[in-house]
Amino acid sequence: MSIQEIHKHAVLPPIISRCDKEFLERTQRYIITEIERVGCNEEGPADEYYIIYQNVFNKVIDYVTAYKSILTSIKKEYDAFIETLKKDRRTTFFLHGKLKVWAAEPTVLVYHQRRAIQLEAKMRIIENNSLKIQLQIDQMKQLRAEYDTKEAKYCTLSKDPSKPIPGMTLQDSVNLNALRKFRKHLEDKYREMKQAMLVKYVPIQRMADFDEEMIVLLKRRDIAENLNEKLQFRHQRLQIILYALSSWVKSDKSKTFEDFVEEIQKTKDFHAFIVDQGFVEELLEDDPSKAKNAEIILYYIERFNELMSLGEYEKAAYFAASSPRRILRNMGSMDKFKAIGKIRGKTLPLLLFFEAIFSTSHAFKTPVDADLTLEGIKCGLSEKRLDLVINWVTQEKLTFSEKAGDVIYDYGEQDTFNKAKCLALAQIIYSECGLHKKVLLCLCKQGQIHGAIEYLQQFKDFTPDDLMKLITLCPQTELIQCLTEEKNGRPPFLSFGLAILHLFSVNMEKVGIKLLQEINKGGTVFSGHNIFVCGAEDRTQAARMPGERATA
Repeated sequence: MSIQEIHKHAVLPPIISRCDKEFLERTQRYIITEIERVGCNEEGPADEYYIIYQNVFNKVIDYVTAYKSILTSIKKEYDAFIETLKKDRRTTFFLHGKLKVWAAEPTVLVYHQRRAIQLEAKMRIIENNSLKIQLQIDQMKQLRAEYDTKEAKYCTLSKDPSKPIPGMTLQDSVNLNALRKFRKHLEDKYREMKQAMLVKYVPIQRMADFDEEMIVLLKRRDIAENLNEKLQFRHQRLQIILYALSSWVKSDKSKTFEDFVEEIQKTKDFHAFIVDQGFVEELLEDDPSKAKNAEIILYYIERFNELMSLGEYEKAAYFAASSPRRILRNMGSMDKFKAIGKIRGKTLPLLLFFEAIFSTSHAFKTPVDADLTLEGIKCGLSEKRLDLVINWVTQEKLTFSEKAGDVIYDYGEQDTFNKAKCLALAQIIYSECGLHKKVLLCLCKQGQIHGAIEYLQQFKDFTPDDLMKLITLCPQTELIQCLTEEKNGRPPFLSFGLAILHLFSVNMEKVGIKLLQEINKGGTVFSGHNIFVCGAEDRTQAARMPGERATA
């Protein structure tokens, strides 16, 4: 065989085994599938291509075990080279961007300088305009001040024309016909007010003259009243003498006139005549002071009703509070304010009424009656005005009652935040009314146990039943201990055993057990309680006895 023949057979493709062929087909399918899955195009290299072929190269290395070491070295060198190329590309991209920024800096600086020059020019223009406007404002203020000075000579009231006209809508304020009608209405009202000023009102400068005239008239009235009393007495004496003389003339005149007068004074007819004469004189009596008082009372009633109809509830309240002889400080006036109800955005009219009569209570000799006091306290609490109620109870001249104290006490039970204040107010009211039991309860509810014991020592009219009710309403361990202890040689107010039995009988076993545990801690012996605690067995027996008795 020649050399040419040998070379001819050498270029023939090697025979591939079936296993290698399957491996190559699987590898080719993997490459195609992964490329389609990641969506790579064929325009240029991509990281996805590198990752796919890197995985393929790893599979080939794992498959060809004979060349694994050399192929691994080749792959390592290629990976290092590719990583260097990536790093260089990132560095190049960063430097390219930095180069662009450096190239653009001179242009940006020029733009900023040009913009700064433009803004400085605008600032100068604005400053010049501001100076001109300020000068114009100063001139307008000066002109307005001069105008106001001139206008004040002719009109004392200055109105803002930009504000809407009171009593007219915006649509009517631009309608000439509506404006004419409204002007006519105002002119009529002005004439009525002017006429009322001439008839009903007096200039304030004449008040001093009226006061002097009033003083003179009051002196004349006092003189006339004294003279009237003297004349009435003389008239009564003359009537008696006339009756006696006419009776003596009708008689047989057997007795002297003086004896006849003494005799007739003892008869029933004479006394009946005196009574009839007094009744007639009372009917015919012409007392100017009483007539004047009637006119004043009538004026107050009419003025009060007028203020109520006009909706001037605050003025009506203070007018009623200052009424003479308290003619308007009664439940009837309160009912009128109560019927009004609440007005949105304003204080309750009923509360205004009570504020007025309570704040003026010191101006009268007698305090505000109990019914008005109770209703006022209810009104103040319903409006959440505890501050007013505190001022009324502590400062004003009122008539307290048990119901008023109960109202404040119940309010404190509902409003836990102000409970201490309510208990203090209720204590004041109960103390004024002499309700010692409720005073004692308020002291205990406030935690003033020692004050309650001192109060108990001061008023000794408390029975054991009263103290049992007290510990039921206020089951405090400290209170029960103070009531059942001897102090300064004095016997206790209440038996300890009786107190324990009572607590168990009213389903307060927890309080009773707690009290026994506190007392039994030291294993001491208490005299005067009929219960002795000396050891563990005795403690158990003492704790069981009250429960057994309560059950029995």
